[in-house]
Amino acid sequence: MCRRQLRSIRSLGTLLLLDKSPPTTTSKYHLRVPRLFEPMDDEIESILFIGREVSVFKIPPLKANEGHRAGEWGDLATPLWKGRIRIIEKSAGATLMFEDPQTVFAKADYDIAKPCVEAVLDSSRYFVVRVEDSGRKAYIGMGFQERTDSFDFNVALQDYTKRRKAALNPPTPDDEQPSPHIPTGPKKDYSLKEGQTFSIAIPGRGNRSSATSTASTASNLLGDMSSLGGSSTSSTSSPGGGVPLLPPPPSSGRRRG
Repeated sequence: MCRRQLRSIRSLGTLLLLDKSPPTTTSKYHLRVPRLFEPMDDEIESILFIGREVSVFKIPPLKANEGHRAGEWGDLATPLWKGRIRIIEKSAGATLMFEDPQTVFAKADYDIAKPCVEAVLDSSRYFVVRVEDSGRKAYIGMGFQERTDSFDFNVALQDYTKRRKAALNPPTPDDEQPSPHIPTGPKKDYSLKEGQTFSIAIPGRGNRSSATSTASTASNLLGDMSSLGGSSTSSTSSPGGGVPLLPPPPSSGRRRG
């Protein structure tokens, strides 16, 4: 053989590379079998959120424990940096990545026990993010152009927090058992059978009927009194025919002799 030949043979999904050595007194074949399932160097990651346009601001120190306000950051039209933000989830946790086409501006690990994101008090589009690098900690302001982006950003963090807590605190066998306060045994059937009826007592109906009977009794008594008074009583009765009026008492003055 005067030249080197390379031939590949595929057999049952395995690639065998047969390399013929240059012409020598004794021909040798070098066989190399590649590993089909090599360990992956990169960890699988999932993107929870992408903000196409986000602004970063330099914020003043917090003066009081009330919270941050975007109105105190100066001119919001001239940010410190502009780019995009991604929330990337791995098995170890989630990370906020501030990126531009060339470099990574900053990143912050999101811990559900001590979140690194805080909403401001005077706007729903701006947040304060705590970033750490080599043990150093700093706070930066972050703002979205659209409220829908800030809403999706909040929802992504809330969903991740919920799933992370469920993964760190799986339910125990005791939690899956029914409550001891629920009575055991077959369920009772409280539905009405054929031919069965029931009555409902409405509150207040009995009091209304008793009040009506009391009023009729009082009117009957007044009518009997007027009939006993005769004609003299009728002449002094009120124009409405109700309770009769009594005659005035006699004068108590003495006559002069």
